[in-house]
Formats: sequence, C-alpha cells, structure tokens
Amino acid sequence: MADKAAPDPSRRSERSRRAIFDAALALVGEVGYDKLTIEGIAARAGVGKQTIYRWWPSKAAVLLDAFTAGVDEDYAKGLPDTGDLAADLKFVLRATADEFNDPVFQAPYRALAAAGANDEELSRAFVGRLLEPGTRVYVERLRAAQEAGQVAAGIDVRVAVEMLLSPFSQRWLMRTGELTHEYVDTLVDQVLCGLRPRD
Repeated sequence: MADKAAPDPSRRSERSRRAIFDAALALVGEVGYDKLTIEGIAARAGVGKQTIYRWWPSKAAVLLDAFTAGVDEDYAKGLPDTGDLAADLKFVLRATADEFNDPVFQAPYRALAAAGANDEELSRAFVGRLLEPGTRVYVERLRAAQEAGQVAAGIDVRVAVEMLLSPFSQRWLMRTGELTHEYVDTLVDQVLCGLRPRD
C-alpha cells in the first residue's frame, strides 16, 4: 500500500486563517466591536485561541487583516478609463455606495473606524492598508485625465480626490444623509465643475 501523503501545514494554516477571517467578519456584524473577543472568534472558527494569538496581537489586528484581505488585487486593477472621466467616477462611486450600504461591509468598516479614533496605531494601519491605496487609484485616474486635458493643469489632483471622497465618507460615517446613486452623480458633477480647464 502506498503511504498517504503527509498533511500540508501551509494548506491547513490557510484554511484556519480563512475560517478566522470569516468568523471575525460575521461576529462583528452580530455582536459589535465592543463585544467581539478573540475567544468568540476562535470558537466560531473552530480553532484554539492560541492559534489566533500566534498570528495576531489583538482582535483589532484580526479584524483589520480580515477586512483588507484581497484589497491589493482590487486596487491593482485601478479605476476604469473609458476617456469619459465623469462616467468612470460615477460608475466606481455608485458601486462603492452599494458596497457601503451593504450591512456585511458596514459592520467591520464602522468598527475599525470607531476603534481607530481611539487607537493611533490601528488608525495608521487602517489608512495605510485601505484608505491610502484607495486614494492612490483615484489620484492616478485624475492625473491621466489631467494629462489628457480634461482636468486643469494647475489642479492638485490629490486635493481634488479628497474633495470627491471626503464628502462621501463624511455622509456615510456621520449618517448625515443617504448614500444614493443620485447623490454620487451630483457629487461627481459638482467636483468636476471646479476641475475642468477654463476656456
């Protein structure tokens, strides 16, 4: 009889890691960040809590890794460039609004944002892993539009991106209004009014 192949520790570790991520994201939606615990994540994932502590120092670190898993691949695609800047921005921000309105997405994002307000290290990690790469793809798209003559030459595209994304984030975080496709379209149109070259 042929010997059975030895278990692959890397595959087992990856399965455990994925189970931990899934558990953390599910639990934060069910119980909230304050009641989220390493013990609860371990129980839901079917692993020992020492397995989690071997990889992460805190529940915030677990949640951050779980929430940002795969974002590098998403950002590597960049924003669409059809030649119509307004249409491209509306397309992406409509999809983003849909995502932000999804309770599965909302719970971990709000938890990390709230926790980061009182934890500078977590906030810096959140910005570095999620917000800054996301901002960069918008900067690259606006810079391409600037080079194509669709955005005025003197515009600071980084500030322009902040003019676009900050009201979106503020409305969602502070719940000052609904994130709708109509709102997104208006936001894009009004921001672009100030960016276009003057005749």
